[in-house]
Amino acid sequence: MTKLLTAALALVIVTDATAYLLQERGFDAPRNASAPATAATLAAGERAFEANCAACHGAQAGGTDKGPPLVHRIYEPSHHADYAFRMAVRNGVRQHHWKFGDMPPVEGMTDEEVTRITAHVRALQQEAGIE
Repeated sequence: MTKLLTAALALVIVTDATAYLLQERGFDAPRNASAPATAATLAAGERAFEANCAACHGAQAGGTDKGPPLVHRIYEPSHHADYAFRMAVRNGVRQHHWKFGDMPPVEGMTDEEVTRITAHVRALQQEAGIE
């Protein structure tokens, strides 16, 4: 149990330090900065998700054999803040929660598209009771 608590604390420290460094370098995204959940934003986010994310993360972000479900408590806002989605798209992600291998960066996506996708994923999470 102590190792788990230590690992969780280390993750919080790294997450907060990353947020601070990003802000220091002009990255102006607060921890949870999804676009307002208007019908138009959510529709645009769903289209962008389907075009860029669904092949690995599945329809309705339910996961596939290529990537994890994003509608899962691991990705709730208190554990993976909105900027984590943007950083994953920009830089890729090393495998850490799942056994799907590393996620490569997603080329050609704008921050606005990622913000809309994040709003869409957050809406799906809320529908599933994940907040």
